Amino acid sequence: MAAPIGLRGDYDGAALRGLAKRSKDAGQARRLLALSAIYDGGSRSDAAKLGGVGLQTVRDWVLAFNADGPDGLIDRKAGGASSKLSAEQWAEVARLVEAGPIPAVHGVVRWRLIDLAQWIHETFGVSLSKQTMSDRLRAMGYRKLSARPRHHAQDPQAGEAFKKTFPRSWRASRARRLPKPQEIEVWFQDEARVGQKNGITRRWARRGTRPSAPHDQRTKSAYIFGAICPAEGKGAALVLPRCNVPSMQLHLAEISRTVAPGAHALLLMDQAGWHLSERLVVPANITIVPLPAKSPELNPVENVWQFMRDNWLSNRVFQSYDDILDHCAHAWNKLVDQPWKIMSIGLRAWAHRS
Repeated sequence: MAAPIGLRGDYDGAALRGLAKRSKDAGQARRLLALSAIYDGGSRSDAAKLGGVGLQTVRDWVLAFNADGPDGLIDRKAGGASSKLSAEQWAEVARLVEAGPIPAVHGVVRWRLIDLAQWIHETFGVSLSKQTMSDRLRAMGYRKLSARPRHHAQDPQAGEAFKKTFPRSWRASRARRLPKPQEIEVWFQDEARVGQKNGITRRWARRGTRPSAPHDQRTKSAYIFGAICPAEGKGAALVLPRCNVPSMQLHLAEISRTVAPGAHALLLMDQAGWHLSERLVVPANITIVPLPAKSPELNPVENVWQFMRDNWLSNRVFQSYDDILDHCAHAWNKLVDQPWKIMSIGLRAWAHRS
C-alpha cells in the first residue's frame, strides 16, 4: 500500500488549532482541526472521524492545504457553467427589452420570458430556460413593473417641455399670480369609474392551475373624483354618480377645504371638458393648471387608481349602487390613512423640485 501524502512542514498541530479558533469559516475550522490531529501523530482515519468525512475527502484536504495553506481549506462557491451568450449578445437582449416588442414583427404586445427565450433561439441559435432568463434579467436589474399610461397620439415634446418649465415658471410668476406671498401646494386630480362590471387582476396561485375570480355583468357604477398633494401626503375625494361640471364644482370645494390655511394650491389635471368649463367657479385658494393634451403619464393619480384597483376594488362583486359607494369611500379612506403611500406613488421630481 502506498504511503499517505505527508503534510507540509511549516505548520504543526498547535498552529492549526490556533488558526481554527480564529477562523470565521466553519468549514475551514473543521478541516484545520482534522489535519491538526495528523500533525499530532493521529491516523488519517482519526482525521476523517474528527472531520465527519471519508478518507478520500481527507486526502483532498491534505492536497489543498499543501498547495495553498489554510486558505485552501476555505469553502468556495462553485463557479457554475459559463454563460451561453456573450456580453455583447446580452447587451442586445437588454436593448430589446428596453425598446419593447413590435406587435407586427414579434407577434406579442409585451415580452414574456418564453418570448425572449424564443427570440434568443431564433437570433443566436441558443436555447435558454425560462428560469435562466428570469435569473439573468434580474441580475441585469430588470423587474416586472406596472407601466404608466401613455396616449397613442401624444406629442412627447409637449410633455417634456411642460415638466421642464412648470416649477420655474411658477416660482418666477408667484408674485404676479397671487395677491401676497403664500405657500404653494402642488395637487393632481383625476376621476376613476368603479362599477359592477369590474376588473380581474393577477393573483398568486399554484403553477398549473387556473384561478378564478367573480366577474359581474351588471352596469351600475360611480365615479371617484380624487386629488392628491404628494408633498404633504394628503388627498381629497368625493364619490359621485357622473362626471360633469356640477360634480367638478363639488370636488373643487372639497379640495379647497383640504388645502392648508394660508396656502395656495396648483391643481394639475387633464383637459376634460368639465375641468376647464367657464361655468366652474374656482375657489380663491386654487389655480387650475391644465396638463398637456394626451399625456396621462404626467398625472400620478392614474397610478393611484391602479393601486386601489389592484388592492381593494377589483376581484369583487358589488351588490348595489350603495355598495359601490361604500367600497369606494372605504378604499379612499384607507389610502389617505397612509400618507407615505401617497408620497411614494405621487411624488414627481419635475413637479416638486424647488
